[in-house]
Amino acid sequence: MSTATSHDLIFDVGTHRGEDTEFYLKLGYRVVGIEANPDLAAELKSRYRQEIERGTFAIVDKAISETPGTISFWVNKKLSVWGTADPQWAERNQGMGADSEEIKVESIRFSEVIEQHGCPHYLKIDVEGADMLCVHGLEGMSCRPTYISVESNKTSWRGLLDEFDTFERLGYHRFKVVDQRLHRDGQYKALDGSMVHHQFVGGTTGPFGEDLEGPWLTRQQAIRAYIPIFILYKTLGDNTLLRRLLKNVPVLRRLVDKVSWYDTHAKHG
Repeated sequence: MSTATSHDLIFDVGTHRGEDTEFYLKLGYRVVGIEANPDLAAELKSRYRQEIERGTFAIVDKAISETPGTISFWVNKKLSVWGTADPQWAERNQGMGADSEEIKVESIRFSEVIEQHGCPHYLKIDVEGADMLCVHGLEGMSCRPTYISVESNKTSWRGLLDEFDTFERLGYHRFKVVDQRLHRDGQYKALDGSMVHHQFVGGTTGPFGEDLEGPWLTRQQAIRAYIPIFILYKTLGDNTLLRRLLKNVPVLRRLVDKVSWYDTHAKHG
């Protein structure tokens, strides 16, 4: 099917409480939020009730899956942002002392979301364990968002390389590696040319596209940037022995804090 990019549209996949959506709406974009956690989806409908009525925000309260229907979703009891449809991620969270409750939610193929709402200018993806499921959903479609961001693979170097392989097959050849802790608060240009101020809270995806600092990188440059990051993931990452030991030594806990969450931003063309 032919799907032209809507340059005033953003998909916020893994909307959580709308922290990133708030920024996109400020800039004047229409936003489609995708959130599988029923409680968070209800919160979003209440928070953005006026935007829903105006048609600038729509909520898809389903999980992204390979097939439509009903699937298991694990609601994290400690950190709501760790909700996931991936049982391995739920197991990882449990190993880090954050238990989950398994519930059933409706699911939808990502291609169906595009068919219903259009092709976005920017596709922000942060759904624990299912980011690339959305990217793969673009295969077989003509939809190519100008910009895409995903949370990087933290457990498999081969998986990280597969992410770049997929991006390149889809025509994405420029990349930025972004530390989620280092988002720059300040003035950003809205669609109507005005400047708006925004202060980012922790854990958000932050700015996108040409508002990101630094030059766009080639695939090889981006992969080289991930080498030291991945070494940190493997030595001090989630639920590693060294991380557990250091967390019990207050003077050494700052070493654990060096491990951040990184997003890969990709630019089409």
